[in-house]
Amino acid sequence: MQGKVVVVTGGTSGIGEIAAEKLAEQGARIVLVARDKTRGEAVLARLRKLAPGAAHGVYYADLSSLADMKRVANEIAAAEPRIDVLVNNAGAMFNTRHVTGDGFELTFALNHLAYFVVTLGLLDSLKAAGNARIVSTASTGHKMAKLDFDDLQSLKSYSPMQSYGRSKLYNILFTRELARRLAGTGVTANCLHPGFVASRFGDQSGGILQSMFGVAKLFAIPPEKGAETIVYLASSPDVAGISGKYFYRRRPAAPSKQAQDDAAAQRLWDETGKLTGVVAPA
Repeated sequence: MQGKVVVVTGGTSGIGEIAAEKLAEQGARIVLVARDKTRGEAVLARLRKLAPGAAHGVYYADLSSLADMKRVANEIAAAEPRIDVLVNNAGAMFNTRHVTGDGFELTFALNHLAYFVVTLGLLDSLKAAGNARIVSTASTGHKMAKLDFDDLQSLKSYSPMQSYGRSKLYNILFTRELARRLAGTGVTANCLHPGFVASRFGDQSGGILQSMFGVAKLFAIPPEKGAETIVYLASSPDVAGISGKYFYRRRPAAPSKQAQDDAAAQRLWDETGKLTGVVAPA
């Protein structure tokens, strides 16, 4: 990873932070996308200590805001004509249904739309790298979800687990369609289940869900373990040229039947493009 440029969303805590540090130790220059300035500056300082020769950087954005998704992607693309790896990792779960200022359900906006908008905004820089990689954090929680194109944003009925599971199903379908569209460009796209990790995930979900996460994390794996597959997909020569796959514990795994539906993947892509106004490659 010496000299390579790696953009990481959700890189100021948990598995994203660990992955950023591990990749920096391998020689990569890390570009973080963060929401909280205090955490962003703290992680940036650690990265500079780990790899003092690299000009690591951080951009600030609320990745549940469509305007911020587009702005931060444009800013990074302008500053980084070549990006070797994009790690889409920012995400959350919420106890009750919230609607963003753009009118999107919050889980849908943060966990799915941000992956789509930021990735497409950085696509030219990724293609310019020659053999770039896109790595997106999904979850085995996708297996609990039912795909319903008439209710993509859980308006008919909302539960935190169902909405989160749907967003992770969207991540896998997005990866599948992205890989198809990038075939022949040299850019690969894969996603992963990191395992249930003891991180900040769920700490701001609210209500009883937040308390449940606190207890469940007593039995969770450490972030260092959860980050392993992200680092592997971002850096290992073993996966060079592999695209469109879902990984767990650094191995390809079979997602749900719905997650393997190519027609659904293409339809989700088209629907997401309409909702965001982002023009996507054919």
